[in-house]
Amino acid sequence: MNPMGSWLKQLSGIMAPGRYTDGVNERDPAKIAYIRRLQKAMKQQDHLHIPFSQLTVTVFDLETTGFYPLKGDRILSIGAQKVTGYTLSEQETFYSLMKSDKPPSKDITELTGITADDVINAPSPEEVIHDFLQFTGKDTLVAHHASHETRFMRHLTWSLYKTRFEHRILDTSFLTALIKSMEGLVSLDECCQHYSIDIGSRHHAFHDAVMTAKMWIECIKEVESLGFHCLKDVYSHLAGKQ
Repeated sequence: MNPMGSWLKQLSGIMAPGRYTDGVNERDPAKIAYIRRLQKAMKQQDHLHIPFSQLTVTVFDLETTGFYPLKGDRILSIGAQKVTGYTLSEQETFYSLMKSDKPPSKDITELTGITADDVINAPSPEEVIHDFLQFTGKDTLVAHHASHETRFMRHLTWSLYKTRFEHRILDTSFLTALIKSMEGLVSLDECCQHYSIDIGSRHHAFHDAVMTAKMWIECIKEVESLGFHCLKDVYSHLAGKQ
């Protein structure tokens, strides 16, 4: 291949090391259309004024092969739990492994329990992201240390569909920053212990999502007692401190 042809391929993402491949050469047009419609709709979605007591969020967690999707790290699994107000919706849950062309390292397998065989036999990234976004709908998303989830969701959506990931993803620190008694607490374990939330199977996407969901409920109760009743109240307060 001549240098210009090679450059054009890299520009289009065909040779990019961070590009998702799952053996599927033709994407499902219906799934592409759904994802693009949903992401377009998210631009107009406004959850800022909904009271915390009525707000529905999808709390989620990812297990991945590493921290850097642009360097080839991959999502291994997604777990999620819906919460409405102060209620954890036990029937509204999501969990799936995800097929990956990069098997987990020995360290990651020891940490998560996810093996190379698990991801080889898992549903494709396209299937999983479609099913996950059907589950979340237009909910605001919540995650602990959300920058990790944000990087991977943006990369996956762009890699598969060439569309931006428009869902609002809130980091739990958005609320914990308002709670004086949580000052200095960083890890999910520390935050759950603060609220006496049982720490179950750590580094499993679904179980971590459930723990984060329980923590979210305790946090919104506490920030409401401080006078913050919706996301807009919190944004306004934090903006005023800049």
